[in-house]
Amino acid sequence: MDWQFLLETFASLISAIPLTLELAATSIALGAVLALAIALSRLSGIFVLEWLARTYVFVFRGTPLLVQIFLIYYGLGQFPAIRHSFLWPLLREPYWCAVLALTMNTAAYASEIIRGGLLSVPFGQVEAARACGMPRLMQFRRIVLPLAIRQALPGYSNEMISMVKATSLASIITLMEVTGVAARIISETYRAIEVFIVAGAIYLAINFLLTRLVHLVEYWLSPHLRQPVPHYSAAPAAAALEGDAR
Repeated sequence: MDWQFLLETFASLISAIPLTLELAATSIALGAVLALAIALSRLSGIFVLEWLARTYVFVFRGTPLLVQIFLIYYGLGQFPAIRHSFLWPLLREPYWCAVLALTMNTAAYASEIIRGGLLSVPFGQVEAARACGMPRLMQFRRIVLPLAIRQALPGYSNEMISMVKATSLASIITLMEVTGVAARIISETYRAIEVFIVAGAIYLAINFLLTRLVHLVEYWLSPHLRQPVPHYSAAPAAAALEGDAR
C-alpha cells in the first residue's frame, strides 16, 4: 500500500466534498418538501390527487435512478418547447439536472416514509386538539406534523444516507464530485483500488456524521423517552449527617 499516493488522493478528493454535500443537501431539502406534498395527496381522499401521487411513487420507485438522470439530462433537451422555455438555462446545466433527478427520486421514497409517520399519529391526539378548538391547519402544524416527524425520522435517516451515496451517479453527467474526481484519478494512474478505498472512506465519514446528527435531532424530539434524572432529597442527607455528628 502506497501511503504517499493515498494521502495525495485524499487531498484531491477533499476538494470535491463540497459539491457532494451541496448535491445531497439540496436534493434532500427539496425532496422533503415535495415528499410532504405527495404524502398529503395520498391521504387527501381526493381521487385525482391520490391517483397522481400513486403514479408518481410507482414510476420513480420502479425505475433506476441512473435511467432517470439520463432521461432528464439527455432527454429533456430534445423537446423544442423546453429548449425555448425559461427553464432551459437551468436544465441545460448538469448540476441542476442532477439535483432535479435526485430530488424527484428521493421524494418518491420519502413520501411513503412521511405517509407512514402521518398515519401513526394517535387519533386521540387529534381529538384532543379539536376539543381545544384548534383549527385544522394549527392541528397539523402543532400536533400532527411534529409527531409524524418523530415517528418517520429513523426511516427517513436511511433515505438521507442513500441520497448521499446516490450523488456518486452525478459523475456520469460530468459533475466532478467525489466519485467523478476519483474516476479522473483512476484514468490517469490506473490505480483503482487505492482511489476507491479513499473515496469509500470519505463517503463513510460523511454518513457517520449524518447519522450522529440525526440521532441528536431524534434525542431532541423525544424528551419523553429520556431516562429521568434521579432527584435526591436534601432532608435524608441532612438527617444522616446529624446522626453521624451525634
